[in-house]
Amino acid sequence: MNETATLWWDTATDSLCYIDQTLLPENYIIIECRSIARLAKAIRRLEIRGAPALGVAGAYGVALAAGVCTKKNLKTFLSDVQRDAETLRITRPTAVNLGWGIDRVLEKIARAKSCASARSIALDEAETIAREDTACCHAIGSYGADLLPDKCTVLTHCNAGSLACSSWGTALGVIRSAIDAGKEVTVYACETRPLLQGSRLTAWELVRDGIQVTVIADSAAAHLMRKKTIDAVLVGADRITCDVVFNKVGTYMHAVCARWHRIPFYVAAPRSTFDAGRREKDVIIEERSRDEMTRIGNRCVVPETAGVKNYAFDATPMDLVTAIITEQGILYPPIDIDSLISLKS
Repeated sequence: MNETATLWWDTATDSLCYIDQTLLPENYIIIECRSIARLAKAIRRLEIRGAPALGVAGAYGVALAAGVCTKKNLKTFLSDVQRDAETLRITRPTAVNLGWGIDRVLEKIARAKSCASARSIALDEAETIAREDTACCHAIGSYGADLLPDKCTVLTHCNAGSLACSSWGTALGVIRSAIDAGKEVTVYACETRPLLQGSRLTAWELVRDGIQVTVIADSAAAHLMRKKTIDAVLVGADRITCDVVFNKVGTYMHAVCARWHRIPFYVAAPRSTFDAGRREKDVIIEERSRDEMTRIGNRCVVPETAGVKNYAFDATPMDLVTAIITEQGILYPPIDIDSLISLKS
């Protein structure tokens, strides 16, 4: 099974390299990022996206900020790196992993004795986070594979594959692991309007790996559930509180339909996605630009005077979730705050 990395540090150029996901599936282009401004733009534009990948990108971002900082005084150096880290943090307010990756590296370099050691510590920690993310995805895949029947068709929404992580994937990692274990799994990938992460990215990954995938309109999912052609729904997550799962907008709709048709609804996510201290009311759901919905290429598809609401995420209540698959095992709702805290520790 393909284990292609999504983003990595290139020591030869001292740059963060990543696959530009906005160009897929037509073009496979590697970007070399050497500045915080460019990385912030990449995250805002969704060149880098997916909760675990954002955590890794945040960690590498701190390493990048430390690498380009020329200040000699350690206190000033750390202050400048902190400022650059905050520039990255605000690019995607709903996904919790970005701030988690940033904070983990900042906490490490706060104990550095010199600017040079801070640079080295930052990069070492970022590399550790990237390796841990890959191992985490394989663990999620192993636990999740046991939940799938030996022969099944899975519906997934958005992209929770290797492109959304350092490699392997969360939801798609479960599918990959199940196939590696000898199970016959086919996939329905919702196209995921308006940016088509399902049709552009999920389908691209699965075709590359030789996994049977069929792309459907988001609104066709309930029809297929009613026809009994879907055995499970499997999605990723951008933030999990004790009361809801935040994921790509449209996820809630699939969860409601899955419950009505008595189909298991699984969420695959690492413990870094859990936010034990907050509830749904405390989290800002990101709203993205009007143009993402009103234009397809150069063509306008919405009247200029019509209003547009472009929510990037929605919240699925925990009572609609059959199970949450983590690298430490499977959680079954209801989930209390103590359970989330123990996962984060």
